[in-house]
Amino acid sequence: MIRSFHKYLSLIISIQLLLWTVSGIYFAFNKIELIRGEQYLLNEEASNLDLTNIKGTFNAKSINIIKRLDKWILRLQGETQVYYRALNGEGLMELNEEEVREIVRQRTSLTPLNAVKIESSSRGSEFRGRSLPLYKVNTESEDNINVYVEAMSGDIAAIRSDSWRTWDFMWGAHIIDYRDRDNIDNFLLKVFSILALISALSGIALFFNSFRLRK
Repeated sequence: MIRSFHKYLSLIISIQLLLWTVSGIYFAFNKIELIRGEQYLLNEEASNLDLTNIKGTFNAKSINIIKRLDKWILRLQGETQVYYRALNGEGLMELNEEEVREIVRQRTSLTPLNAVKIESSSRGSEFRGRSLPLYKVNTESEDNINVYVEAMSGDIAAIRSDSWRTWDFMWGAHIIDYRDRDNIDNFLLKVFSILALISALSGIALFFNSFRLRK
């Protein structure tokens, strides 16, 4: 009885067990920093900023000063949104395609090609979790690298390559969420985890039962 139960249960979950093993090995042998493309980012030189240039009173929870191309700007965190101002308090326009390509040239070791503005997202997109609008900048690279740049701040939001896409697929297989690849609280993961536990316990029971019968 235990032998038959263990055999068929193991058959049911064997593919997922294999995916867990393969994806775990892949994660162990690949550094997440390289997968995220951090090796393409260039170190920025520190610059002195005259804070006396800041003008105006701002109603914000936090204020940060960041550099966008060759100018310093303000990033203000409100109750529900982030907005940007020039140091004199004036509003800022979004970056255009050429400015975005210049940011990629300055901040990464990659060569930008074309830039496309993204204003809506889809489930499971490779830039998921980032604030919109973004620019997607294709680059001249063997790993099909896309650089995602925030349209207002000019920050590098993400670097995505074929290596990252493989990692992303493996992660989806690991947590059994092939669509969003983010939900570790999904029903299938819970079911297969419980089945794997039952399979392991039945295997242990089968071992001791066989050992007792041999005696």
